Amino acid sequence: MALPIYKTTGQRIWHYTYLTICALVLFFLVAPLIIVIPLSFTSGAFLSFTPEMLALKASAFSTQWYEALVGICGDRVTTVCSDKWVTGFKNSFIIAIFATLLATSLGTLAALGLSRKVTPWRKALMALLISPMIVPLIITAAGLALFSVTIFGVRFDLAASHIGLIFAHTILGLPFVVITVTATLVGFDESLTRASANMGAGPARTFFKVQMPLILPGVISGALFAFITSFDEIVVVIFLGGADQLTLPRQMWAGIRQEISPTILAAATILVIISILLLTTVEMLRRRSERMRGVSPG
Repeated sequence: MALPIYKTTGQRIWHYTYLTICALVLFFLVAPLIIVIPLSFTSGAFLSFTPEMLALKASAFSTQWYEALVGICGDRVTTVCSDKWVTGFKNSFIIAIFATLLATSLGTLAALGLSRKVTPWRKALMALLISPMIVPLIITAAGLALFSVTIFGVRFDLAASHIGLIFAHTILGLPFVVITVTATLVGFDESLTRASANMGAGPARTFFKVQMPLILPGVISGALFAFITSFDEIVVVIFLGGADQLTLPRQMWAGIRQEISPTILAAATILVIISILLLTTVEMLRRRSERMRGVSPG
């Protein structure tokens, strides 16, 4: 957009300086992703650009590391291509799904309660619910590990099952659901629920027929944030997971320490694509929510 003609020279200089700063910050954030994606298609075994790749020769590019990621080994070394990547992806997906369902259910109920003005200690409860987002993650993980040992006498992995990790990831995802749903409820018209009650509808029917359709974009947005948080989590898995509990981030961490290969970059590229798709969905839901409330999407 061209600047208005009445802008002064100083304002024009500041405008273009501001755009330059924004472009540099954006490049700083996106540059690691730009490097990772093409490197994941290398035909070599090292995490670096080869002269052939810089020359854009077809022989320098390959999908072999994506094939290794899904267990198609071919003639590759067994330590590089194994079923650990598939197992880690499957475990991460299972844990993230159940943690998201729990976090979304509990977070939505908590947001509904906190949105009512008659709720006592609203600010204190809100601070308590979002504390996992504020407290350093390693402290939360260490606290959960000590809690499980103190209460159960064993680690909270519950005999190497996923239940302990699901509960832990639910705690981490809960603040995102509470914040997004609470923000959606700010513009909610409480007269709709009173009208529903006057017409004889019970609390459950009022929630599913009146409240839920209007706050659904916020609920889905919170669920997507909870899913991303669980799927990408590594610190809690290291503290609480059993020795045989592999998740995709944990396998990537083990790969960096033990067997560095471009398979890690292939996994990272898939995570980036998943994150972009989920964040795009969140933005679309945000715009839909604004349109439903009569606000022009910004």
